Amino acid sequence: MHFDPQERLGLFIDGAHLYAASRNLGFEVDYKNLLGVFRRQARLVRAAYYTALLENEEYSPLRPLVDWLGYNGYSVVTKPAREFTDAAGRRRVRGNIEVELAVDILMLAPRLDHVVLVAGDGDLRRLVEAVQQQGLRVTVMSTIRSQPQMIADELRRQADQFIDLMDAAPDFTRRQVEPRPRPVPARAPQAARPTPAEPFRDSVDIPE
Repeated sequence: MHFDPQERLGLFIDGAHLYAASRNLGFEVDYKNLLGVFRRQARLVRAAYYTALLENEEYSPLRPLVDWLGYNGYSVVTKPAREFTDAAGRRRVRGNIEVELAVDILMLAPRLDHVVLVAGDGDLRRLVEAVQQQGLRVTVMSTIRSQPQMIADELRRQADQFIDLMDAAPDFTRRQVEPRPRPVPARAPQAARPTPAEPFRDSVDIPE
């Protein structure tokens, strides 16, 4: 990844999308390295992470990650999630964060030159267009190499630049894991990692 070092850059991450994409591609994100990459590449004004949380759950596997990010350079935005059981009887959690993400980007736009959006929802195409009309460049990060493809074609075409997460992964990968749908072998317990590696497990939907 290469950016203009003089650009004022904002990084906005749909947390569920990044997790689902990285799992499909077979790697885990090291959020410390991810932040470092953008700090070295440009004048990083804001790094924001968006996710939904179950408020009535005594313990959420997302909580350690959210807490870590909040203390280590990320602006974390959460919203209540809805829990349901799918047709296969699996527990799912759904919480759309597109509105929160869009509002923050539009409010911060006057202080930025470049927006990096880690997301894949086609509904964000209009947001990208609105930001471009204000004179900002927009880079979208997702992947077209997973099955199914993780990014809507209209969002990818609207962006000034598209970066496939598979190409960028070496800059911020913790370690390789088995990509879905292949099973992950059982492993012995490991020492604590700098950031939680499995915040979502199977509790999120792959974005359409």
